[in-house]
Amino acid sequence: MDLRLDGRRAVVTGGSRGIGLAVAKALAAEGARVALVARGQEALEAAVAEVPGAVAVSADTGDDASVAAMARRVEELLGGVDILVNAAATPSSGRFEESELEAEVNVKVRGYLRTARAFAPGMTAAGWGRIINISGLAARQSGSLVGSVRNVAVAALTKSLADELGPHGVNVVVVHPGLTRTEKTPRTLAAMAAARGVEPDEVERAAAAGISIGRLVTAEEVASVVAFLASPLSVAINGDAIAAGGGAKGAIHY
Repeated sequence: MDLRLDGRRAVVTGGSRGIGLAVAKALAAEGARVALVARGQEALEAAVAEVPGAVAVSADTGDDASVAAMARRVEELLGGVDILVNAAATPSSGRFEESELEAEVNVKVRGYLRTARAFAPGMTAAGWGRIINISGLAARQSGSLVGSVRNVAVAALTKSLADELGPHGVNVVVVHPGLTRTEKTPRTLAAMAAARGVEPDEVERAAAAGISIGRLVTAEEVASVVAFLASPLSVAINGDAIAAGGGAKGAIHY
C-alpha cells in the first residue's frame, strides 16, 4: 500500500531510540523527510545515522524555550512540518511521588502540548497535518499510578486538539502501545523479575499470556501503525485512541 508520504516532512520527538526511532525509520522508508529530536546528543547522532536523509535537532521537550528553538531549527532544515510524532517521555517507575508525577507530566503531557502548539500553526495554514501522540496502555489499567495518570492525560489532550484542529485539516490521534520489545526490553524484564523474585523469562511469559497474539509486539510493529496514522489515508481517524499492544485479553473497549 502506498501511504502517500513521499516528500512529507516529519518530526519525531524521543527519536533516538525505541518506538521513536522505529517510527522515524518507518516514515523515512515511506519517503518522508524526518527530523529526529531528543535530549542526548550522542544517542541522537547515532540514531540519525540509521535513518536515511534524517536530520537531528537536540531539545528538551520539558522546556518552553528549548521547544521553541527546536521548532525554529526544524523549520529551517525541512522548510515546514506536516507530521509530528510525540514519543519523548521518561520511563515511569510505577511509584507515586508528587515531585515525580509533576516531572513526568511536564515532559509527556505538557511536552506533547508544547510541540503541538509549535507546529500546529504551520499545519493549519497549509490545510493538512498529522499529530500522533505515543501514550500507553497504562491509560486503561491500574498498577502504575503515575503511568496511568500521564497516559490518560495524553488521551484527553489528544481529543481536545483533534476537536480544535480537525476542521483545519489536521488530525490528532493517540497510540497506546503495551509492553513493547525494544533495545531496553532485556533491562526492563530483568528489573521486573528482580522486583518479583523470579526469572526474566517468567515475567515475559506472564506478559505474553495476557496478549491475544501470544507475544510482545515489537517497536517496528507499533511504528507501522503510526506510519499509517501519519498518512492521508487515515483521515477517517481523528481524536481516537488506537491500542497497539497485540490485543489485551478480556477487556472490551468501545
